Amino acid sequence: MKTAMKPEGLMLKMLSKCEICRASLAADGEAWICSYECTYCADCHAKLAACPNCGGELVRRPKRTTGVADIAQRFPDRARRVIGRVFG
Repeated sequence: MKTAMKPEGLMLKMLSKCEICRASLAADGEAWICSYECTYCADCHAKLAACPNCGGELVRRPKRTTGVADIAQRFPDRARRVIGRVFG
């Protein structure tokens, strides 16, 4: 059975606080996440072998360098590429 995906499910949540020490995390700063998006600062990550919540692997969180407005401006180019692959 296919379920509808919520728009907020398409992007990382980019949490702004470390789950252990509650340190602030900038969207373009260093942070570590597991596949469930548990989020940790670099200092807490250095003390962990895996996510303490789920036991999953911790990987460096990607940096968000553009805002929604910038993404929306690029949408026509993306749509052309996708349509070109499907119908080209």
